Amino acid sequence: PPDAAMKIAVIGQSLFGQEVYCHLRKDGHEVVGVFTVPDKDGKADPLGLEAEKDGVPVFKFPRWRARGQVLPEVVAKYQALGAELNVLPFCSQFIPMEIINAPRHGSIIYHPSLLPRHRGASAINWTLIHGDKKGGFTIFWADDGLDTGDLLLQRECEVLPDDTVSTLYNRFLFPEGIKGMVQAVRLIAEGKAPRLPQPEEGATYEGIQKKETAQINWDQPAEAIHNWIRGNDKVPGAWTEACGQKLTFFNSTLTVPGSVPEGDPLPIPGAHRPGLVTKAGLILFGNDDKMLLVKNIQLEDGKMIPAAQFFKGAASSALELTEEELATAEAVRSTWQRILPNIPEVEDTTDFFKSGAASVDVVRLVEEVKELCDGLELENEDVYMATTFGDFIQLLVRKLRGEDAEGECVIDYVEKAVNKLTLRMPHQLFIGGAFVDAEGSKTYDTINPTDESVICQVSLAQASDVDKAVAAAKDAFENGLWGKISARDRGRLLYRLADLMEQHQEELATIEALDAGAVYTLALKTHVGMSIQTFRYFAGWCDKIQGSTIPINHARPNRNLTLTRKEPVGVCGIVIPWNYPLMMLSWKTAACLAAGNTVVIKPAQVTPLTALKFAELTLRAGIPKGVVNVLPGSGMSSVFFNKGENCIAAGRLFVEDSIHDQFVQRVVEEVGKMKIGDPLDRATNHGPQNHQAHLRKLLEYCQRGVQEGATLVCGGGQVPRPGFFFEPTVFTDVEDHMFIAKEESFGPVMIISRFADGDIDAVLCRANATEFGLASGVFTKDINKALYVSDKLQAGTVFVNTYNKTDVAAPFGGFKQSGFGKDLGEAALNEYLRIKTVTFEY
Repeated sequence: PPDAAMKIAVIGQSLFGQEVYCHLRKDGHEVVGVFTVPDKDGKADPLGLEAEKDGVPVFKFPRWRARGQVLPEVVAKYQALGAELNVLPFCSQFIPMEIINAPRHGSIIYHPSLLPRHRGASAINWTLIHGDKKGGFTIFWADDGLDTGDLLLQRECEVLPDDTVSTLYNRFLFPEGIKGMVQAVRLIAEGKAPRLPQPEEGATYEGIQKKETAQINWDQPAEAIHNWIRGNDKVPGAWTEACGQKLTFFNSTLTVPGSVPEGDPLPIPGAHRPGLVTKAGLILFGNDDKMLLVKNIQLEDGKMIPAAQFFKGAASSALELTEEELATAEAVRSTWQRILPNIPEVEDTTDFFKSGAASVDVVRLVEEVKELCDGLELENEDVYMATTFGDFIQLLVRKLRGEDAEGECVIDYVEKAVNKLTLRMPHQLFIGGAFVDAEGSKTYDTINPTDESVICQVSLAQASDVDKAVAAAKDAFENGLWGKISARDRGRLLYRLADLMEQHQEELATIEALDAGAVYTLALKTHVGMSIQTFRYFAGWCDKIQGSTIPINHARPNRNLTLTRKEPVGVCGIVIPWNYPLMMLSWKTAACLAAGNTVVIKPAQVTPLTALKFAELTLRAGIPKGVVNVLPGSGMSSVFFNKGENCIAAGRLFVEDSIHDQFVQRVVEEVGKMKIGDPLDRATNHGPQNHQAHLRKLLEYCQRGVQEGATLVCGGGQVPRPGFFFEPTVFTDVEDHMFIAKEESFGPVMIISRFADGDIDAVLCRANATEFGLASGVFTKDINKALYVSDKLQAGTVFVNTYNKTDVAAPFGGFKQSGFGKDLGEAALNEYLRIKTVTFEY
């Protein structure tokens, strides 16, 4: 053990106490005794169980004192251990000062608030009830007051608007609290632990929340009601009188769409307005007329139901189980029997919690069912929703049959009748599986480039919204189902998403035409068609991302085994350009999700609508909430294909002298045949530019080309009609020093330069004399020239006798200043994975 090892008595309970105990032993300290609570319903506390396995003395005193006096036998047993420090992780018992002051280092206690605020036993609840923006924990030196001792260590975290006791505890107070306790003991061992007197300024004390004091006061704003419900979540539960019984509300959120959705009224005495039972749950109103949403309701008989089903009474009739399902039910019955040892026989009416199960048993049940049912993922919440064995089996079978689809998400659509379709377009931010307004309800207009009309107002994300989206993605990655399901199941969800995109392809292509000016027929084939192919391609990769075993030199006489694992990197931020809004989103997002990451997507400000429709489809596909988040906001054929708004547009052509004039003549003829017009017209092959600023940039670009002496053969101006239409343009006599030869227009502008017949090396030198290198092409009937030129061109993509021929299986990416990394193909996965090397010795 280290020089600073101490003899420690651990006084506490629960998984938190168990974790602290294990970490202290790992740190080399000697735990001389563990004091925990008596067994409940024949079941020992996890802390006591762990210590008994290690042979550490365990004491389970039901009380430490009688009539105010410490019990002598308790003191004697404690003193015999010779502890130098008492560590109290989440201790619910009141420990006498004779014990607290006995060790030479005294006693330290964990408290889940930023003392001196929220002294008392329900600190996490009160942090939420008061709507504190900061939460955290304190480790302090015990004294004879109630949480008034000197401070040793504090850590704080942000409290998110929809945090509950569980999320705050699981995200920060539990994992960081354990680290904090261990850190505090290290500081004591090294003689560096501070003792800072608690200030009285800002001190608060709130008592334990009990059921009778948890009634909702309706005469306050929606946010205060939400804080009251989430602060009483799980225990004791915020309740109200309604429909002739006590209803207890759980799982509250403020993320409700701007307009009031349709629903059935639920009269609540004292409430500002009746509640509304909707597909998404129960909407409640504060006295400020703002809304909150409650997902679950507990009835007076203790049964928990989804709030959306309040008026539906009992769930639909019981399922008839197949023989295989009956066998599964019996296996689950055995699991219940093991978890509930005091129940002689588990029957359909046996209630999990009334039979003595605690929250730790919920985790155990979920894990055991997962093993029994081939990785089926249950949420802890499911156990609270179906507390009797019969109800639990019905819920389980419905999940196994895939019948557990959640109610429709409440979406405030903008509806437009366009292209013989009714478009239903979400226009808010998409965070944590819900469409929500931006901070301060900020919005901006998204413009139709065909006629310059406003399509709709889109939420404009603020910095605080980015924080919320990242927190949602982080939580989904670290704690949600996405990281727990098998890679094959992840692929299954992405296949389902691709199927939904295909079912909605006409709607997606129409939105792309409306919002981006994409020609509809092209949008169907490329913008949307290739997006669907991309998701199908990467869905197939999900369960084929694998590491290697690597032969390394053995550490003789021992041997070594080295292997690599490919792991997701975590939360990825993806910024999408405006030329192919949905396709660029798909190229990035499909590989990112296939690798197991979660994403925050920032579509281009001028083209947000297909990204938001995509967000809706991820919900319908069953992709877990928080995995995909979308935040619209401000910034953060050859050249004529897609109006030139094409990152691999063949903008600069080098044409051999012998065919130059004939080539230019043919190009001008083809340009003359192009139909410029409404992108939704099936005959159109050249639509408007994406937005006004880009149109202005193209006009300036062409003016500069003329000023520098290039010959404008055709085009170069705005089409005289409403909308952002620019004429397809051809320049000849372009010399290498000219601005238009060096800079890309990102529009329908073709730049033609000559080169001498057969002078391949010279033209290669000229073509490569650029800082860019995304794509290139060579047209020749000579196979030797084709191979020679494709070898020498400094670009990430080379097309030979074709152009724009990309495929989801072929890597796509540039050299030099044309970006780094690859999209598409197996190579794209490496952008979103990190390799871990693991070496064993045996």
